Amino acid sequence: MTQASVKSERAAEAVAQHIEALILEGSLRPEERLLPERELAERLNVSRSTLRDGLKILEERGLLTGAGGRGSRVAALGRAAITDPLLAMLARHAEAADDYLEFRGIVESAAAGLAAERATEVELARIRDCLGRMDRAHAQADPGEEAEADAELHLLIYEASHNLTLLQIMQALAGVLRSDVMQNRSRLFAVPAIRELLRQQHRAIAKAVLDRDAEAARRAAGEHIRYLRQASHEIRTAEARLELSLRRLNGGHAAARR
Repeated sequence: MTQASVKSERAAEAVAQHIEALILEGSLRPEERLLPERELAERLNVSRSTLRDGLKILEERGLLTGAGGRGSRVAALGRAAITDPLLAMLARHAEAADDYLEFRGIVESAAAGLAAERATEVELARIRDCLGRMDRAHAQADPGEEAEADAELHLLIYEASHNLTLLQIMQALAGVLRSDVMQNRSRLFAVPAIRELLRQQHRAIAKAVLDRDAEAARRAAGEHIRYLRQASHEIRTAEARLELSLRRLNGGHAAARR
């Protein structure tokens, strides 16, 4: 092996380690697309061939995937651990949805407390911006955008906790388990009174983090998840009663009724 090739390998590994660190710390999120090759090489101050070698290393490690001929994308990290059959099984059992929310209550209370203690000014500014986005969506009666701002706020709090393990686990879970089946998000945000209550809860969590009041942040996050569990249970119960009524009406599609 020549000295030049050794240097090239070291440079490529340095590129790989740099991008891997960005993924680990949450600067690059799962499924986020990287900059075009030319621009990324300039940003990292390396040749395009070195960049390609570095990206190839990350692809072999399963951290990057091709983006359909349009560069590279961060892999859907952690989501393969929760397979489609497992997700389908969870969706069929209401108790699994409640267990997930119970888990979130434990984790998010801790995350909110850590965020209140550890968030940087940059992260606090992003939380304020997200609240503004949520308020605008609420004023415009746009439940879809408001729900997306909700999800973003929780992710920002995970990031502000500065616990990399917590961030990576919750990023992976959020991508798979925040479906309507598991959290009834579309149903909750479709009701104006519930949307207003959720907005107040999110503002309480964010305000506590912004005020650096760790205890208030933990309490607000816990109350928010407890409400989600209660509301989700009530929705499932109401839907089950309606389904039963419809089955009785038509004989469960098994009776010879006219």
